[in-house]
Amino acid sequence: MGEGLENEAESMKCLICKNGESNPGYVTVSLQRGETTVIIKSVPAMVCDNCGEYYLSEDVTEKVLNIAEEAVSKGAEVEILRFAA
Repeated sequence: MGEGLENEAESMKCLICKNGESNPGYVTVSLQRGETTVIIKSVPAMVCDNCGEYYLSEDVTEKVLNIAEEAVSKGAEVEILRFAA
């Protein structure tokens, strides 16, 4: 799979629905701060096969937040990007 998933290869019970198993996959993350909306596609995550809840690794979370902060700092109103490892 992609970066951020190699250490998370084992599935885990979903913390939200308590029924599904979370497995490696990709999600779209949307973040908003003030007037800026950032949408990041193809983000590696552990995704619940029952409810769709997702969990990001620490490294991926850091990268996603850095991408969002950059969009805010340059004054973007809407930014849509594909996650790059």
